[in-house]
Amino acid sequence: MNINTDAIDEAALALLYLTLHDQYRAWKGFDWDVLNRLYEKGFLCDPVNKTKSVVFTEEGLRESERLFRQHFVIPDRTNN
Repeated sequence: MNINTDAIDEAALALLYLTLHDQYRAWKGFDWDVLNRLYEKGFLCDPVNKTKSVVFTEEGLRESERLFRQHFVIPDRTNN
């Protein structure tokens, strides 16, 4: 089976936004390979440490919010 790891990474980055706390941290709750790929792409600071959360880079936080809104926020259509 061929797996689209870019799509998995995009979904994980969007879902990390759900656990955002302290302005730039998210709880580690994903496969280590996914977190490492997000680190290699520049979206997270090095996830390999003893803390229970990861730190977004500035770009990672922006992209995480963008992807979360794109995939999971229903547009408000009451103003039309």
